[in-house]
Formats: sequence, structure tokens, C-alpha cells
Amino acid sequence: MSNVGLLYVGAVLLVNGLMLLGHVPARSAAVLNLFVGALQCVTPVVLIIQAGGNADAILGASGLFLFGFTYLYVGIVNLAGLEPEGIGWFSLFVAGAAVVYAGLSFGHLADPVFGVIWLAWAVLWTLFFLVLGLGRERLTRFTGWAVVLLSQPTCTVPAFLGMTGGYRSTGGLALLAALVFAALFGLAAVLGRHHQNAPAPNSIVPA
Repeated sequence: MSNVGLLYVGAVLLVNGLMLLGHVPARSAAVLNLFVGALQCVTPVVLIIQAGGNADAILGASGLFLFGFTYLYVGIVNLAGLEPEGIGWFSLFVAGAAVVYAGLSFGHLADPVFGVIWLAWAVLWTLFFLVLGLGRERLTRFTGWAVVLLSQPTCTVPAFLGMTGGYRSTGGLALLAALVFAALFGLAAVLGRHHQNAPAPNSIVPA
């Protein structure tokens, strides 16, 4: 995945998590979603054109569209005041695709750390499906906290490591990442329960 695009995915996930928690208005968050969504659609097109038919390069670029389409969808829905169920069901597709990309990272690409990151994203997008597609509003605050807490270690941190040549992927680091992500999901569950009586946000469009 493009490290530049991944950096801004971390930014938009943070803002959208805060939106779910009621701290950022939906229409305000929509603008950043459109910017990052457009970036995550243009970037893979350029990468695929430059790949020269290299299958692994095309595979690496293809996952960017999952994020690009999600953020464009969220931005348009929030600006237009549309129903969010379509985003929820699209998120189910993204979650399934993320599991496939995780398997490819563990096996074909020999990148176990990113395999764990893809699995974390699969969990996040599954939560989006439950909240938006199935209307499980009781999970909204847990989802918001999970997005806030996971946005930086799954996006911003590996992006900066990749751009500075510091990214490493070993089985030991993958296990450490899995433990950290599991702890953050657990913390999100605790924080979500602690604030479950707080007023609901005006919009629950998350990703």
C-alpha cells in the first residue's frame, strides 16, 4: 500500500472516529473524507499504470480502492444527508476483502505485520457493517473508540516507518502488533461502556 496514502488514511480514520463519538460534525468530516477518498482512488490508478504488468505491484495497489470508495461514499452521504445502510453493506464487502489481503500478506507477500494490520481493518469494517448496515447503534461508541485508537498504529505509524526506511516485518513483530491491537480493541470496549450514556452523535457514518 502507498505509504503517502496510508498516512492520510490515518488522519481520516481519526476524524471519523471522533465523528462517531460526537466530537466532529458529520458535514465537517465529510470534506476530509472526499479529499482522502479522491487521493485513494487516483493513487492506485497511477501505481497500476506504472506497474508495467507486475502482478504483485498491481495487487498492492488494488487494496487502495477499498479505502478510496469508502471515504468518497462517506463524504457524499454525510454532505447529502443520505441513509448510511449502503455504506454498511459495502463495509461488509471491504471486511471480507481485508481478510483475503491479510492471507496474501501472510503467505504470498511474506509480510506478516501487514497481515495483522489487514485483520485489524477487517474488524473495524465489520463494526461499520454492524452499526450502519444492521443498525446496531449500541456498538456506535465502541466502534468510535476502536477507530480512534487503531487509526494511528495501523496507518500513521507504519506509513512513517515505510517512508523513512524503518519498516520491518517479522513473525515476532507481527505477534507484538497483534497483541497491541487486541489490547486497543479491549480498551475501546471499556471506554465505550464507560460513555454509553453519553448523547448519541448526530451522524453515525464512520469510515
